[in-house]
Amino acid sequence: MYRSAMSYQTKITTLFSPKLSGKRTSTDPTAAHFQTKRSKCDKENKSFIQSTQVSQTPKLETRKDVIDTAICHSMGKTWRDALKSELNKPYFTKLIKYVENERTHHTIYPPPEQVFSWTHHCNIRDTKVVILGQDPYHGPHQAHGLCFSVQKGVDQPPSLKNIFKELASDEKVDGGFEIPEHGNLTKWAKQGVLLLNAVLTVRKSEPNSHKDKGWEKLTDAVISWISSNLENVVFMLWGSYAQKKGSRIDKSRHLILKSVHPSPLSAYRGFLGCHHFSKANQHLESHGKPEIDWNL
Repeated sequence: MYRSAMSYQTKITTLFSPKLSGKRTSTDPTAAHFQTKRSKCDKENKSFIQSTQVSQTPKLETRKDVIDTAICHSMGKTWRDALKSELNKPYFTKLIKYVENERTHHTIYPPPEQVFSWTHHCNIRDTKVVILGQDPYHGPHQAHGLCFSVQKGVDQPPSLKNIFKELASDEKVDGGFEIPEHGNLTKWAKQGVLLLNAVLTVRKSEPNSHKDKGWEKLTDAVISWISSNLENVVFMLWGSYAQKKGSRIDKSRHLILKSVHPSPLSAYRGFLGCHHFSKANQHLESHGKPEIDWNL
């Protein structure tokens, strides 16, 4: 911050201070008169720079909060570029400060470097499938930035087990699907499957604790960008929450697949047997896009 401010001062000084090629040793009255005017000008410039520094510093600090914060820099470049205008909005600055403050008082999942892991695995323009979740898992070592996914070595949550069960029973999935021993879905993300929660952070053992703090605005912007800038993306909307959030998707440009949530409370009312994964691949293939290898 200090270096940025000093750099800014240097530019201002260059603009407003006369540039001399060397020392003046002449006693010529004209030279003395010029030196007197230069001294007066320098004092005025110094006063101007100080006042400018005061007025500009808050803007520089705000920009630093958003652009230079570690949590923002952990976002993949193509995603950060696409969402640049969103990241500079006041609500996002407020959101980042809120989450940082939360981390000083509570255990927050996922860790900062994994909040945007959904942007790490492919270029935003290579997104082929979008699966929407609600908020991260709130147990230890579970959440790592991809909705429904857990880190290797962590037990598969019930909803994820039902996702695997649906895949295994879908006879139209090329090559079939073998239920894995782990629940890490990173392989899907690397192929262009965006696993996006509506809310990106949560307190330990407190589901929905970061709801309505600003994350929804950011993830709405992600969905809107994909809907407006890409074509023939498959959106899987499971449950009423995801379906409501997906209302901004352009149905004329993309395939929208809806069902109940894969939770054990609802999976047997339409999720199991929905064949979303084979339907997604059929759609991708019909539009000249590589199919997703769902096996992990």
